[in-house]
Amino acid sequence: MSPMRPAVFLDRDGVINENRRDYVRSWTEFSFLPHVFPALRRLAASPFAVVVVSNQSAIGRGLVEQTTVEEIHRRMAHQIEAQGGRLDGVFYCPHRPEDGCDCRKPRPGLLLAAAAALQLDLERSFLVGDAESDILAALNAGCQPLLVRTGLGEEQLTRFSPHLLARCRIAADLGQAVDWILDGGML
Repeated sequence: MSPMRPAVFLDRDGVINENRRDYVRSWTEFSFLPHVFPALRRLAASPFAVVVVSNQSAIGRGLVEQTTVEEIHRRMAHQIEAQGGRLDGVFYCPHRPEDGCDCRKPRPGLLLAAAAALQLDLERSFLVGDAESDILAALNAGCQPLLVRTGLGEEQLTRFSPHLLARCRIAADLGQAVDWILDGGML
């Protein structure tokens, strides 16, 4: 059995691509954020697994087909690889918030599923997100959370309790978050 390795979990919308209030419903609506490709290249050269974990309730709401979301993820991964990055996995929750599933962040189900499938060490892993649900999912799974100010991050930051703020690192964007992680980041 191979040893478990740490991961950098990435939320999708607001971290990798622009967050849309009306959901990303097609590849033509998917737009990579600045500085994402260099950050992902640096992660690809590291020992970390790189895993996307994303709530995609537009599926459960009937706004987009699951096959369309999977095609968006295939194209996203292809573009990342073409730019020298890599994704070791993409895990998403298709449910609506009111469905009460275990995989929707802030619950840790996506991270637990990824850890089981990819033999990941959650205690040595990080989650980079732009929402309180990302930060809570990281904490619920035993990972170190990082909030980026891109996407919903700036707005969400104003809602954080002092207790939650003390438990996560704040970064301007994915590039700064990756810099901190690769420099041996610890709170």
